[in-house]
Amino acid sequence: MRVKSQWFKGGKPKSPEEIAGAVAFIAWRVAQNALRNTRRAHFDVEVGRQYFDFLQEFLIFLIQVADRIAFRQRPWNLRVAFTSALAHRVAETLSENQAELLGDDPITQKARFITRLNACAEDYAGFDYDPQDLNFAFVRYLGHAMEAVMTGDDQQWIIDQMMSVEAPEAIATLEKAMKGLLDDTPRPPRSSRLSGPE
Repeated sequence: MRVKSQWFKGGKPKSPEEIAGAVAFIAWRVAQNALRNTRRAHFDVEVGRQYFDFLQEFLIFLIQVADRIAFRQRPWNLRVAFTSALAHRVAETLSENQAELLGDDPITQKARFITRLNACAEDYAGFDYDPQDLNFAFVRYLGHAMEAVMTGDDQQWIIDQMMSVEAPEAIATLEKAMKGLLDDTPRPPRSSRLSGPE
């Protein structure tokens, strides 16, 4: 899937909150894409509570990936500010959509998401992360989280779907996007003149 990974105006360092806002938008699209792919692969994910539970687990996974990418490229204090802002922006997006479609209280749902995120983050912290050589335990944790979301026969197959298809694709997309968004290198200004034969 293609996502925007460059700032419209480059050269000026962006705040952790600005970067988090852009990454939150990308993460939302990536999670929705994973849900569509999973349903196309004949997994039953019903529109309703299960739909949002799927998105929640996938978004939590993406926040962990984004945090590891930020860890490679940003000082500790900026990484913490970025990840905190990202978590809250993602939680707001999910809870607002859930409130609109299911009538749930957005404040309650945001708090529920943050609680689940914090619990999972402690577990994810114990796994290594390398985009070139994906850690089995890191992506398997996502599979097990999704196992609890699915029902019936889908439970035994969802781990493989997450590990072999959805997680690698999502990681590749987020790695590429954040590489561009975290790049502070000034870009040459675009010329407004048209060149042509002299």
